[in-house]
Amino acid sequence: MIIKMEDVMKRFGRNLALDSFNLEMSKGEVIGLLGPNGAGKTTCIRAIIGLIPVDNGEITVFDELQDGKNRAIKRRIGYVTQELTIYEEMSAMDNLAFFGSLYGLSKEQIARKIPEVAKVIGLEGRLHEQSKQFSGGMKRRLNIGCALMHDPELIIMDEPTVGIDPQSRNFILEFVKELASNGTSILYTSHYIEEVEAVASRICIMDQGHTIASGTLPELIARIKGDSHILIDVRISSEEKLKELRAIPEIKEAALLDNQYHIVVPGGIIVFDKIIAVLSSQSIVNVNSKQPNLEDVFLTLTGKQLRDEA
Repeated sequence: MIIKMEDVMKRFGRNLALDSFNLEMSKGEVIGLLGPNGAGKTTCIRAIIGLIPVDNGEITVFDELQDGKNRAIKRRIGYVTQELTIYEEMSAMDNLAFFGSLYGLSKEQIARKIPEVAKVIGLEGRLHEQSKQFSGGMKRRLNIGCALMHDPELIIMDEPTVGIDPQSRNFILEFVKELASNGTSILYTSHYIEEVEAVASRICIMDQGHTIASGTLPELIARIKGDSHILIDVRISSEEKLKELRAIPEIKEAALLDNQYHIVVPGGIIVFDKIIAVLSSQSIVNVNSKQPNLEDVFLTLTGKQLRDEA
């Protein structure tokens, strides 16, 4: 067992950030941690690393109690933060060397490791350039490389693809898959559901500090298999019409993304005439139904759209 959180609670004043939260991770797993802003994801990560104490419950990492004082645990974890932590006035090589030294690597170990990491993150030809000259995607890859210098057994990646181009995003996703295939355990958070679908072997959905659902993608989809998902495109959408749709008793959930209404109805319930009655003045362009995916699971279980919350 790499991570085990049992009934963990953490308060910040009156705010209950983690509420009897549970999470387990085995060696080699990639767990996708999904939740809207304020769900407790960042608090969860900081508690696992030992950056903040918890009020109740217990966290073990590598089968050792995480009390925030165990340096041996921290040295086995690589943390890729959402905010870039590289020093832009320093070269890529100096950044890698600096972060390697923070983890206690000797000069000889650092010298051996830098070419390996640079190749993995695709920066082997740019090591002597100042990182401020890099694109956003290259900076992200260097940020990841700094967390890999000490060969961590557990990597925690908090929104590692924020603000980068699609090519760099694909590079990072393929890189995560390769790390996992080599036995590295990864906890991955993202506001992009399709990223979690692509890399996670198991998914944990959390909201308001506690676990809503956990399992493989097929297991989660099976929970809402009986629901019908209706997509209705209109020329001009309306928040007022969305409220009217949500007021229909038979509708389980309704959301609006650009000019498309996403409506979830329990299987076997006939409500299409009521939907059309609400949207008749909206100039309907297209109506489709589709098989549920992870986005549908998240919407159904939390009543929110993850991307909108970002």
